[in-house]
Amino acid sequence: LQAESTFSEEEEEKLQIAFSLEKQDLHLVLETMSFILEQAVYHNLKPASLQQQLQSIHLDQDKAEAFASAWAAAGQDTIEKFRQRVLTPQKLETIGWQLNLQMAESMQAKLKSPQAVLELGVSNEDSKNLKKVFVEFSHQELFEFYNKLETIQAQLDSLT
Repeated sequence: LQAESTFSEEEEEKLQIAFSLEKQDLHLVLETMSFILEQAVYHNLKPASLQQQLQSIHLDQDKAEAFASAWAAAGQDTIEKFRQRVLTPQKLETIGWQLNLQMAESMQAKLKSPQAVLELGVSNEDSKNLKKVFVEFSHQELFEFYNKLETIQAQLDSLT
């Protein structure tokens, strides 16, 4: 879910205006709502249970009721959509990488701009075709990606 944006830039601007929120605050609200719904899907929560858990973390009663009401209306459809996505996930088959080093055009500057390029070979279970995805990282982006992978690994380790 996190990789996909729920709203277009234009829709986000309209939401910012409607709720009088800064862009950063709107993104925090959207990420929080996404997390709550992901957890509801993962645990297959009943609307009353969702409302109770949201109130236990001190979410206002009216907001908890709104989540529970929306979950009652669309929860089962949402869970079914996730189940269908899980049945045909993309599987990582290969990983390759290379370093690209671009030199500045001016000999005086001598600035280097190193880039790491990951090549991910992914396939669907229903298709044996390997699709290659290339992701380019600056040093800082690669470091942030590494830290996220470390967090994911720690969470996986805690579950096993």
